[in-house]
Formats: sequence, C-alpha cells, structure tokens
Amino acid sequence: MDKQNIDALARRLAESVPAGIGAVREDLSRNFAGVLASGLERLDLVTREEFDVQRKVLERTRARLEALEAELQQLEQARVTDPDTGT
Repeated sequence: MDKQNIDALARRLAESVPAGIGAVREDLSRNFAGVLASGLERLDLVTREEFDVQRKVLERTRARLEALEAELQQLEQARVTDPDTGT
C-alpha cells in the first residue's frame, strides 16, 4: 500500500473522530498514518504485479513438472515392456 493510500485512510479515520475533539484530528491523522504504515510494513505484503508475476512463474513450473512426470512415466513403461531390458 503506498503512502497516498495510507494517508487517505488515516485522514478518513481522523475524520471519523467526533467533532468535539476536532482540535486533535491532525495529530490523530499523523499517528494513524504512522501506525498503519508500521503495521503494513510488518505484514511483508507484495504488490499485485509481483504476485501476478510469481503466479505465472508457478504455472509454468507446474506445467513443466507435469510434462516431465508424463515423460518419466512413458520411459518407465517403455523399459518394462521392452524385451531387450531383460526384465
């Protein structure tokens, strides 16, 4: 989450504070922004773009693994049925 989104969320939280304590809204907004940024940083989140890239890599890897497994199975079957192997 970028700084603009964090600031906007902090502003909305500060604006939700009752009007009677409006004098501390700016302080609350800054504090909310700091707490939100710190909390989100600890979550070790990735961007949607990074997630999509890794998903595509995983899909290609999974497809390659399935192809290799099928090839291995064919080789094993050919070895069992091949009379020249002595089995």
